Parts: sequence; C-alpha cells; structure tokens
Amino acid sequence: MKHRRADNANLPVTPAEIAKDALEAGELGAAIVHLHARDANEDPTPDASIYAEIIGRIREKNPDLIICVTTSGRNWQELEKRAAVLELPDDVKPDMASLTMGSFNFPTQASVNPPEVIQALAQRMLERNIKPELEIFEAGMIDYTIYLIRKGFIKQPAYFNLILGSLGTMNASEDNLRYLVSRLPAFSFWAASGIGKFHMAMQELAAKTGGGIRTGLEDSLYLDRKKEKPASNTDWIKKAVETAKINGREIATPDDVRKWLELNLC
Repeated sequence: MKHRRADNANLPVTPAEIAKDALEAGELGAAIVHLHARDANEDPTPDASIYAEIIGRIREKNPDLIICVTTSGRNWQELEKRAAVLELPDDVKPDMASLTMGSFNFPTQASVNPPEVIQALAQRMLERNIKPELEIFEAGMIDYTIYLIRKGFIKQPAYFNLILGSLGTMNASEDNLRYLVSRLPAFSFWAASGIGKFHMAMQELAAKTGGGIRTGLEDSLYLDRKKEKPASNTDWIKKAVETAKINGREIATPDDVRKWLELNLC
C-alpha cells in the first residue's frame, strides 16, 4: 500500500490505529480484514513482529474476525521478506494471506511476482494452513491459479479478489468483471473492487452480480471522483453494507465465511 497519512488523514499507520480500524470494520459487518503493517516512518514493512502486535490487538477484542495479511511484491521482492508474516506462531498466525497471481504494472511501478515466488508462497501457506486470498488483476492470472490448483499448491474452495481499474491492468467494466467470474474454477468464492474513481461503481456491481465486496482506503482514498471528500475505512464499510442491502444481499458473518472457505479445517 503506497498511501501515507499526508494523502489522507484518516489512514491508520500505527499498530494501535490499524487494529482499531479493523475492529470497527468488524463491528460494522466486515468478515475479513486485510492488513498492511507500517514502520515508525509510515513506510510499509514486512516486520513480522509488527504484524504480531496488530493481530494480537485484534484477536484480544474480536477472536472471530478473519485476518488476512499481505505478501505483496510491490515494495520488496525477496521471498524471505514476503513470507516472514507466514511464520508467526499459532496464536497470532493470520487466517489468510494475499497471493498475487502474476506480475503487472501499477501506474508508476511494477508488481513483480515470478512463478517461483508465487509457488513458494503458496506452498508455505499450504504448509501453515493459511488460506490464500488470490488477487487477480488480469484474466491470465485465473488460468495460472487453475494450474496451481491442479498441481496441488492451492486447495479448494478458493477465494478470489478481482481487482479492476488500476492503470496498466484490466478496466473496471461490467463486461470484464463478468468475464473474470465466468473463468473462475468450481468451488470458488469471490469479491471485487475498483481502484480509485471506479471503487463505488464496482462495489455496486459486485453486490448486484452475487459477489463479495472488497473495500477500504487501500483501493480508494476518496468518496467522490473529484477527490474532494477524503474517505475513512469506516465510511467505505458503511457504504458496502448499504450497497449490499439495497441489492437484497445479507451480510455474511465471519463464521459464515469460515465455513464457506473451510477455514475451521485449517
């Protein structure tokens, strides 16, 4: 996550702030919270001890909330750094971890994910019973996921986040979302998000087409296209809940999602 508090004063950066936002999200209806740790300078960090503090704070107040951490290659490439958070002891081990299924371009930098790194992360998640949160930015990433399922690196049911609208990847259109969903393997669950100005429209489309909603400041700092109304994570969760209800969708509980993804068997 590249944003800093200077970009939006509502951005949580300390372990206490990140845990507070996660707990508030859970109270409002979120089943899964996705964490990016920061160091004292607000820079992204792979430091497992910081993740342990955040996760410990969350579990102390809400042990049912599903915790997903990042293993992104956006800020560092070394496998050891990306996998460090997967080695946490059981009491603070995450339930899920992101796994980006290929390399692609962000507007100003590349996210490099070589096959050997993807496979190594998937294997470590499998060994530690951590469910991958499969991040999809291009259609070919789904094909590669299917390959890894066949090879035994990823267990079904699989969970996909379909992320559209970042410059350099698939556009945030209804046709593209429906195509990606049509390509998902059997026994899959999915959520979708739009980046930046596409965020709200993709929330609505995900709710309308039967998926989950991925939301938060990582994907959009503003509530409006003109970037005049800074958002908070709480704002985005409230809008996601409202969007789901308008489309006749019930809000899943953490227990519901644990059962669907077989997390209780992990």
